[in-house]
Amino acid sequence: MTRPVVTRFAPSPTGFLHIGGARTALFNWLYARHTGGKMLLRIEDTDRERSTDAAIDAILSGLKWLGITWDDEVVYQYSRAERHREVALQMLAEGKAYYCYASPEELTEMREKARAEGKPMRYDGRWRDRPASDAPAGVKPVIRLKAPLEGETVVEDRVQGRVNWQNKDLDDLVLLRSDGGPTYMLAVVVDDHDMGVTHIIRGDDHLTNAARQTQIYQACGWEVPEMAHIPLIHGPDGAKLSKRHGALGVEAYQAMGYLPQALRNYLVRLGWSHGDQEFFSMDEMIDFFDLGAIGRSAARFDFTKLEHVNGHTMRATADADLVAAIEDLLPVLAADKHWPATLDADLKGRFMTAMPGLKERARSLVELMDQAYYLYAQRTLTLEAKAEALIKDGKEVLAAIRPELEALEEWSLASVEAVVRAQAEKSGLKLGQVAQPLRATLTGRATSPGLFDVMVVLGKQACLGRIDDQL
Repeated sequence: MTRPVVTRFAPSPTGFLHIGGARTALFNWLYARHTGGKMLLRIEDTDRERSTDAAIDAILSGLKWLGITWDDEVVYQYSRAERHREVALQMLAEGKAYYCYASPEELTEMREKARAEGKPMRYDGRWRDRPASDAPAGVKPVIRLKAPLEGETVVEDRVQGRVNWQNKDLDDLVLLRSDGGPTYMLAVVVDDHDMGVTHIIRGDDHLTNAARQTQIYQACGWEVPEMAHIPLIHGPDGAKLSKRHGALGVEAYQAMGYLPQALRNYLVRLGWSHGDQEFFSMDEMIDFFDLGAIGRSAARFDFTKLEHVNGHTMRATADADLVAAIEDLLPVLAADKHWPATLDADLKGRFMTAMPGLKERARSLVELMDQAYYLYAQRTLTLEAKAEALIKDGKEVLAAIRPELEALEEWSLASVEAVVRAQAEKSGLKLGQVAQPLRATLTGRATSPGLFDVMVVLGKQACLGRIDDQL
């Protein structure tokens, strides 16, 4: 009988949820949902000096914002240290592990000898078969795994294929430190086993850990989970993704005005594909996702492509949902961007009316808010340099059209367009020569959504008032 699939995402809370971690979480979540299984969340907080509550909050809120949910309660690794010790002592009792009394000086000597010979550091097993009676007085030992000396350790990886290591090249790793603290290798294996994890999906920087962890599973007599080591994300230049490339926290992408569904869609395509399809609904991602479609080469992060995906997603998103996304963004950025702190009923109504035109031109919510400046700007508007020049050259046009607009009894798309066109004809000007200074006056910008849409959204009194400000 096949066990139900259980995946896990296991970040260390020493910083934000970075983009690579977000993709790993997404792949685990999608595979669990695709197979009808569960995805669990474990916070690997054993590094007590660097783990922080703020980082834990950032990870949890980042996952929630992305729409990645986990099953069951969050597991905190540090709280399970006693269980990790219990397993190490059980392995010791069964002869699968041993006490090692090697001093720091001896380990340094081994390290320097290996360096001189151009070899990796490898513990030489000097305490592997020595009796406890040889133990030096007053020395607290570590507990090491009694790893196999011959043969090979094999991982049948779902992405990388068959990977094998010669056991003679793998030394006896430490399971329990001299202070009784469990090592990362032991804690991960015990937690994955106790949580019932069947599939470990993680970055291929953990591939060498897979051999070590497989040996611990085998020593404990436990079934080794299936493994899938996915290539890391690189920057556009092919180098490992770093902060200069955009290896930021998920919250930074929210602050840059990306929609969570767009970031999900972009991340799923970094290393995984389904034919030539570029855009996926959440249901499609779940239906199509499979480990076999993950490539072996590193994906490259591309902000231009992300902007393209986000722009497409915005145009496909309902106007009301975009207004709601803006409301979520305002508390994050209002102070920095001089945006309104909230949208009152009147302003929300303006955004709803203007949204069809706004979302056609914007690639992010930040861009959209900048283009929507005319909706929330307080008089007198702050003008861009280009807008200021257009108004300076178009004062006569503004003065001539102002009474025509004031005389309008019905303020509609058709009526304001008719006035502007009539003014151009009467003055012997091209339409743009009337529209451009008027646009600059009403929006403070040289470009905007359609001028007549802008005039209708603002309403008659606001339009006349802004013209008066410039005259």
